[in-house]
Amino acid sequence: MRLDKFLKVSRLIKRRTVANEACDAGRVSINGKTAKASSQIKAGDILEIQFGNRTVKAQIENVQETVKKDDAADMYKIL
Repeated sequence: MRLDKFLKVSRLIKRRTVANEACDAGRVSINGKTAKASSQIKAGDILEIQFGNRTVKAQIENVQETVKKDDAADMYKIL
């Protein structure tokens, strides 16, 4: 799955366009490397997202195309 779509579906970032802009600005990395919005992700990858002055680090647990709002938090684990 594309990184920007995962960020939206998992609700780590609210909108896909915002996720796209964050990736273009270099604020998102996968396994320690800066990632583009089109990067493919898989279970087990480590995401780091910079929101202003704080950083969120999460491990991807599973990848699904569609998820209910209540189940979105099961797609990742905050480290």
